[in-house]
This record gives sequence, C-alpha cells and structure tokens, in this order.
Amino acid sequence: MNRSRPTLCVITPCRDEAAYARRTLESVLGQTRPPDRWVIVDDGSTDQTPAILDEYARRDDRIRVVRRPDRGVRKVGPGVIDAFYTGLETIEPTEFDYICKLDLDLDLPPRYFELLIDRMEANPRIGTCSGKPYFRLGDRLVSEKCGDENSVGMTKLYRRRCFEQIGGFVREVMWDGIDGHRCRMLGWVAVSWDDPELRFEHLRPMGTSHKGWWTGRSRHGFGQYFMGTAPSYMIASALFRMTRPPLVVGGLAMLSGYFGAMLRGAPRYDDPEFRRFLRAYQRRCLLRGKGRTTRDFDEQSASRWSPDSPDASPVPARSPI
Repeated sequence: MNRSRPTLCVITPCRDEAAYARRTLESVLGQTRPPDRWVIVDDGSTDQTPAILDEYARRDDRIRVVRRPDRGVRKVGPGVIDAFYTGLETIEPTEFDYICKLDLDLDLPPRYFELLIDRMEANPRIGTCSGKPYFRLGDRLVSEKCGDENSVGMTKLYRRRCFEQIGGFVREVMWDGIDGHRCRMLGWVAVSWDDPELRFEHLRPMGTSHKGWWTGRSRHGFGQYFMGTAPSYMIASALFRMTRPPLVVGGLAMLSGYFGAMLRGAPRYDDPEFRRFLRAYQRRCLLRGKGRTTRDFDEQSASRWSPDSPDASPVPARSPI
C-alpha cells in the first residue's frame, strides 16, 4: 500500500444490484485516484450480483468480497449499516486516512475521489464530504436536490479520525442525517458540492425505494421523527417536497411517516444533547435559511474542533428512548 499519499478504503454494502453493478465497478476502478482497498459486502443477493463481484475480484486484487447470508429481503437503513460494519470489521481502520461508504448503483465521474480528497487535505476541518446525485430522466440528468450541509448517503467520504470521533453510523433509518449533525457538534465540517466534476449519476433515484415512491418518502418521514426533527420543521420540509416530483404525493408520504411514528409512540434517537443541537439548527434554518445557518453553525463550532480528542463511544445498534 502506498503510504506516500493519503490512503483510501471504500466499503460497499449491496444486495441484488446486478443491473447497476458493472457501471459502478468500472467507474470506481477507472478513477484517477482509485481506492487502495475496496471491500464489497454482498448482503445475500439472489440475482447475478455475486458472480459479477467474483469476476471483478479476480481481475483486481484491491477488491475484497465479503458474503452475508440471505435474510430474504432488502433491509434499508439498519440493514445497510449492518452490512457496512461487516465490511469495516475486515480491515484495520488505522491503515487508512479516509473511509468511504459507497453504494453499488452509482456512476462516478473519473476524478471524483481525487478532487474530494484534495479538498479534505486542504481543509483539515472537513470531516465528511461528497458530490451531488443526479438521476436520468429521458435524455437529461436531473438533480436530486440534496442540501449542502452534509455528505449524501449513497457516497460518504469520511476522514477516519472524524468517523471515529462521532462514534460511527447509527444503525437505523436516518443514519445519513444524524452523522452530519454529530460532525458539526464536534466542530467538524460536513458538506457536499454541486461542481460539474463531482456530479454523479444515481442509477436508482433516492427515495424511490424498491417498493415505490410512497414507501421511500414515508420512510424518510419516519427517519426524521427518529432523528428528533421538530414538527414545524417537518411540515416545512414536506411542503417544500410537494413542489418536487412526485408532486404533492412525496410530501404527503413524508408527513404520513413522521406523524404515524409520533402517534405510535415509536422510539427516537436517545441523545438529548443531540436533539437540542438539531432543533436549534432547524429553528435557525426556518428563520434565516439553511445555507446561512450552516455557515453560522460551522463558524461557531470551530472552537469545539479537536481532532486529537478521544473517540466517542460507538453509536448503539438501536437507540431506545
């Protein structure tokens, strides 16, 4: 392994991705700055995914394929993160400067990792970052409209030290929202950029779910409830979502997921300090806008940044309240 440059390990949880796997494999192996190690965790695929992974592993010794038994269903949220940790357990994290959680349904631009790592090397406070996802609609690419205040869930590049300090990922829906706020609480910067060279194609659009739009958006609403989002912020987010495809229905599904969980008394993420921080951030966003609020919070949290402080305790597999 080349230690004269920052080292990168990519970990990819996947299940039944035969339709997309080759495009992702080719786009990652064709990077100007490819990973030093790529651990792909096959989470019980029932299609041709295992054969495709074996084919590429024979061709490139940087690829390591890990098998998990078939659980009979695709499990998003906690299932994805369980598979991610299965991959993480096969490496020695201290051998790598950067760790990326990457899905197997993406087509990355050729300089994706190179440009992101260059930016992180230039700014040591950046703890996690990504480009922006686009999906194909006819003959054009359409933005999935993700905010700039966090890296996106399908490709999260992490500085290993930051990942250790925040305690890793929560094994629950909304893991990919909680992590960015935990970064900011500790003074790290979480960010994504919409530069042309960092735009990637998401072959399965976010929020569609393998069961359909309603399930995907409803699950997002449940995730917002679990994370601790305030009702006022949830309503504002859903109203905004109603202006995006699928018009109206997407926002209604989010509200159904959020308020359905509230009525059931579903468990929430058990960290009162985190919830206070999150709601203060959301209140400011409603008053001043998300971009300005994020800049303000990043500036205010700079004094809390301590890259050499002890690691957080690992985030629990489930967070009962």
